[in-house]
Amino acid sequence: MTQIPPSSFQNTPIKASNVIGKDVVNSMQENLGDIKELMLDPVSGKIAYAVLSFGGFLGLGEKLFAVPFSALTYSHVNDEYVLDVSKEILSKAPGFDSSNWPTMATEEWNRDIYKYYEKRPYWEI
Repeated sequence: MTQIPPSSFQNTPIKASNVIGKDVVNSMQENLGDIKELMLDPVSGKIAYAVLSFGGFLGLGEKLFAVPFSALTYSHVNDEYVLDVSKEILSKAPGFDSSNWPTMATEEWNRDIYKYYEKRPYWEI
C-alpha cells in the first residue's frame, strides 16, 4: 500500500479558532475587516457564514456582516481571506451590530444573503 505524504492533501482541516480573527481583504488588497465568528449548520456540519466586522474604530461603530463562507478564498501567501467585493459593495450589504443579531433561522434571510453575494446557498450544494 502506497502512503500519501501529508503535504499532498489539499483540504487539510483547520481549527475554527485559526479562522476567527483572520484578516479579510478584497482583490485590490484593501482591508475589509476580520472574521469574528463562524456560523455552522448543526445538521449538515457545513459552515454557513463567516461573520465579518467592517468599519468602526477599536470595536466602536463596527458593522457585522454574514458572508457566505463560499465567497471567501484563503490566501496561503498572506494568511488571510479574500472577498472579491469593493468596500462600497460591502458597506451596502445587509449587516447588523453586535448587540442586535438577525434571526438567521428564516429561509428568506438566508437566501437574501447568498443572493447578495451571488453564491449558491450551502444547503443546495
